Amino acid sequence: MPLQDHVESLRAKHAHLEELIDEEMHRPLPDQARLSRLKKEKLRIKEQIERLGRPNASVTTVAQTNLA
Repeated sequence: MPLQDHVESLRAKHAHLEELIDEEMHRPLPDQARLSRLKKEKLRIKEQIERLGRPNASVTTVAQTNLA
């Protein structure tokens, strides 16, 4: 998968997690454990996007993010 496609895929996942977090937060009794998991996953994806956005991102970096 080309790097740009991978980054776009991660951005889509990040946006989807944002929607899930918003939905959970607007429930009458939000599940705090689920919110925590979703937020951690969203942060992990954000960090991957940032790593891949660096000018010196390489194929090695892409391979490492796929292992996470």
